[in-house]
Amino acid sequence: MSELHITGTQSTPSIHGDWQAGILAMQGDSYPENSYELFGQVIEWVERFLAQEQRPLTLDLRLLYLNTSSIKAMMDIFDLLEEAHRNGRATHVAWHYDRRNERVAELAEEFREDCTFPFVIQAYDE
Repeated sequence: MSELHITGTQSTPSIHGDWQAGILAMQGDSYPENSYELFGQVIEWVERFLAQEQRPLTLDLRLLYLNTSSIKAMMDIFDLLEEAHRNGRATHVAWHYDRRNERVAELAEEFREDCTFPFVIQAYDE
C-alpha cells in the first residue's frame, strides 16, 4: 500500500493518491517546467495500483488549466485506465470544472471521447 502526496504550487496541481480508497485526486493548474518529473511518479502510482489491486480506481479531477505536456501526461494516465477497463477492471473519471471555464469543459469532453470507461464531467459554481 502506498499513498501519493504531491503538494501543489502556482504551476502544478496538488495530487493525492489514496491507495485504500482507490482514488487519485488532482486539483489546480498544471503547467510544470518538467511534466515528466511531476507526472512520472503519478503514472508509476497508477501502474502499481492497477498491477497490485483488483479494486476500482477513480480519478477525481479539478484541473483548471493544462499545458501541452500535461495533456500528454493525462493521455498516458487515461490510456492506462482504458487498458485496465478493457481487461475487466472498474475505472472511473470524475472531472469537475468551474462553470465559467468552458475551455476546461471542452478539454474534458475531448478526453472523454476517447474513453469507454465511465467518465463524468460535472460543472460547479465557484
